[in-house]
Formats: sequence, C-alpha cells, structure tokens
Amino acid sequence: MSDQKDGHPPENVGARFDRLPATADERVVEGRPTRAEVLDWWDERFGVAPETFAAHTFWERGSGKIWAFADDVASPVDIEGLGMAVLRTRREHWKPTLEAVQRFGDAAERNVVTLSREEARDFVAGEDQELDWDGDWGYLVVEHELAGEPEPLGVALYVHGELRSQVPKGRRRDL
Repeated sequence: MSDQKDGHPPENVGARFDRLPATADERVVEGRPTRAEVLDWWDERFGVAPETFAAHTFWERGSGKIWAFADDVASPVDIEGLGMAVLRTRREHWKPTLEAVQRFGDAAERNVVTLSREEARDFVAGEDQELDWDGDWGYLVVEHELAGEPEPLGVALYVHGELRSQVPKGRRRDL
C-alpha cells in the first residue's frame, strides 16, 4: 500500500503499482477501489463470475487505472507494466479496456451485443452505428461469431440507440 509521509495521507503514485485492498476495511488511499468492488462490478455489469479472476491480483497505477496480473508480487512495485490494464475507475461510470474485454469477455453473460459481419467491420474501424438493443445502456461487450464461436472484439458505449465504438485509434482496422 502507499505509505503515509510527512503527515500527508497516502495517495496514488503515477509511476508505481499498488495492490488493491481486498475490502473497504483495508483501504488506505481514498477513492481506491477494492478487489471486492472490482469483482462485483464485473459480475453485476457483465455477469462475469468472480472466479474468472481467481488467479489474478489487481493493481492501481496512477489514479483509477486498474491492472490484472496473473501472479503475485510484493506491493508496491516500481515498474512500467504489470499484467494488463483492465478497467478505468475514477470517472462516473467504470469502463473496461479493450484488452480486458478481449481476454475475459467470453465469460460475460449479460450486456453482450453480437454484431453481424458488416456491423463488426464498422465497429473495429472505430465507426459509431445505429443499433436496436433492448438491454442496458452503458458499456457493452461487443462480439462477432468467428468459426462458429462468439469472439469478443472489444467494448462499446451504447446510448440513445447508438453503439459507439471504443476501439482506440491505434487499434482500429479497416477490414
């Protein structure tokens, strides 16, 4: 955890990974999510069972950038990368990363939209599109059937009948 120094409360350090506390009772950095909150969010939003992340530890680097690591090390850690970024939490609505949805999205049981070939092509190109969806508004797991199996492509924001691609500019593809 972050150390208290010079009478100042513990805080996030942008160049350091700190393990998420297991529960709110263990929280020392104000606003830092807990492991329990992260697991609950994935379960409530997407139906991804907490057991999906059993082999992973969760870390915060900077303010609200949550990473999953498929191992464990002593906290804090002063390195550039540790596992994969999975979630942005210091905003009104938590947002999963494209990498997290591609890695764990196949375990999602709700708030998943399956796109046709043409819709998937537009999605990976970063294009927004009109879409009828009777599910929740907000962030969705986007998938497309490949070789007879659903494959998570990434994350989209669904509002007002529009599916807004959240594929980062550097990851967009024209297919």
